[in-house]
Amino acid sequence: MSAAFRGTVAAIVRTEWRALLRNQVAVAAAVLMLALTLAAILVSHERVRAVNAERARFQSSADSQWHNQPDRHPHRVVHYGHYVFRPLSPLAFFDFGVDPFTGHTLFLEGHRQNSANFSDAGQSSVLLRFGQLTPAFVLQVLTPLLIVFLAFGSVARERERGQLRLQLTQGVKGGTLLAGKLAAHAAIAMLLAAPAFIALGAIAVLHGAVAAEALALLAAYALYLLLWALGAVLVSAMLPRARDALLVLVGGWIVTTILLPRVMPDVAMAGIGRPTRIENEVAVHERLKAMGDSHNPDDPYFSRFKQRVLAQYGVSRIEDLPVNYGGLVMQESERQTSELFDEFMRADYRRQQAENAVVYRAALASPVLALRRMSTALSGTNLDSHTRFLFEGEKYRYAFVQSLNRLHTSAIKYENDRDQRVDRRHWDDTPRFGYAPEPFGTVAARHAWPAFALLGGWLLALCVAARLIARRLERTGQ
Repeated sequence: MSAAFRGTVAAIVRTEWRALLRNQVAVAAAVLMLALTLAAILVSHERVRAVNAERARFQSSADSQWHNQPDRHPHRVVHYGHYVFRPLSPLAFFDFGVDPFTGHTLFLEGHRQNSANFSDAGQSSVLLRFGQLTPAFVLQVLTPLLIVFLAFGSVARERERGQLRLQLTQGVKGGTLLAGKLAAHAAIAMLLAAPAFIALGAIAVLHGAVAAEALALLAAYALYLLLWALGAVLVSAMLPRARDALLVLVGGWIVTTILLPRVMPDVAMAGIGRPTRIENEVAVHERLKAMGDSHNPDDPYFSRFKQRVLAQYGVSRIEDLPVNYGGLVMQESERQTSELFDEFMRADYRRQQAENAVVYRAALASPVLALRRMSTALSGTNLDSHTRFLFEGEKYRYAFVQSLNRLHTSAIKYENDRDQRVDRRHWDDTPRFGYAPEPFGTVAARHAWPAFALLGGWLLALCVAARLIARRLERTGQ
């Protein structure tokens, strides 16, 4: 890169900045956007801090109530149940993802798999469904619109005034001109995103566990805004009038950031045909009825189960067993129902993944879909993170219920079963629920690298287009 090229590009950048600074509307809009981004960061960060503090307090209270139970029969404790709460990642402030629309609390009990409850959308005003102000929303939707309004006339307006032909006849190369315009508007785009980028950098420093996720988010959003700056300059260079460039760019913004992200989920739902929650519950109930009733001594399945148990221990009567047969029945019943719950949960998750795959295919036409996929994944607020919480909660539920059933089997005698108790110290043996997000490498391989590849493909395509447009400018002189 020669010194003359750098000097010419720098001169074009300064000229473009001076023109924008003289535009009071552009300056006011940029200041408002910076203020909006800063407000989104502060409000979102405070919300996530308050939510995590509240959930930690509730989890501590639930744990305390569990451990402070009196002496009880183990099966009563199975039905007493336990609450677990999903904590949020330090990056959840950046992109709320699906978290406001999914529950964050699980009530865990025997023989049942309860859904997550207490979503923000279910408890708050219907206005929540119109979107929340987050740094991700500002950068994905609002900042590109401002870039469009700042850059739509960068080349077209000079063409209308006759300045473009003058510059080209004076020896300014088309590529040099476009490079200068791009550099000017790319710098403005980075300035508009600076508060969000500073916040991500601070998270990377203060929370080392999510440093890689924060830096990947910073790079992805910088690349995304660069695409909009480059695209706006190229459209301005292609069309003869600034008005035409503005119409095309605003139309592109509406289609790619508003229309496709809104329409594609409905298309996916119609195509996949996912059963409703009520339909799933009815199907589960029908399967449970067919599996056998552990409370019915004449049930065919559990009659065979009793014979297997008697043969295993070499006795002819339940009363002669060295363990409590009632506890063995509870263990077998819990195993059966849990396998059924897991089957339906995984089937529903696969259908949701199929719906998401349909939506993600539209990312070829709408880069914001690829960015949103990565953004929610790295922020720990996507469908995978929520489903991981459900699976971890179910694993924890099964483990503690079966530990109580084993206690029922070994510490309670078969005679006068219901009248017996075990010491409360056994409740202290129940481990505390822990939810750990997936490691960065796993999330990146599934979500981040495909998004980077698609954004990189868009950048490459725009660079090729820029080369062709630059040649046309030099050939036509306008």
